[in-house]
Amino acid sequence: MAKIIIPTPLRKFTDNNSSFEAKGETVQEAVLDLVGTHTGLAKHILDDEKNIRSFIRIYVGEEDINDTGGTATTVAENSVISIVPAIAGGVA
Repeated sequence: MAKIIIPTPLRKFTDNNSSFEAKGETVQEAVLDLVGTHTGLAKHILDDEKNIRSFIRIYVGEEDINDTGGTATTVAENSVISIVPAIAGGVA
């Protein structure tokens, strides 16, 4: 199973778990397993068509999936998937 790293702002939707062992052969399958288990997380990661929201970046290892096949990117048993939400900020 691939390991999904849950970023701190989203852990309140995963019972404070920092990671999740996901089933699936692609990023899409792994993410759907995650949000199927932690249903409150879905609206923060997926849009109404179950696509990854545009402000969410997902990496498999060090590679942005936008450079490796998108959500169809293959994951192996030992893959580490990182979810990186956009963080707003700056100087007021």
